[in-house]
Amino acid sequence: MIMNVDLIFKIAAIGIIVAVLNQVLKHAGREEQAMMTTLVGIIVVLMMVINLISNLFETVKTMFRLY
Repeated sequence: MIMNVDLIFKIAAIGIIVAVLNQVLKHAGREEQAMMTTLVGIIVVLMMVINLISNLFETVKTMFRLY
């Protein structure tokens, strides 16, 4: 349970940072960099979630002895 709360806080922190950077870059007239920042944030979060799902599948495989 602690790991899940940790993950939620990490994702929230990434979201806040990306949102702030996005707004700063947009106001500076750097639309392309703002979009790239958003995409990088999404990719980072997706990699975190994919890693968690992979761990879940490994746990299920171990539980059911599906080597």
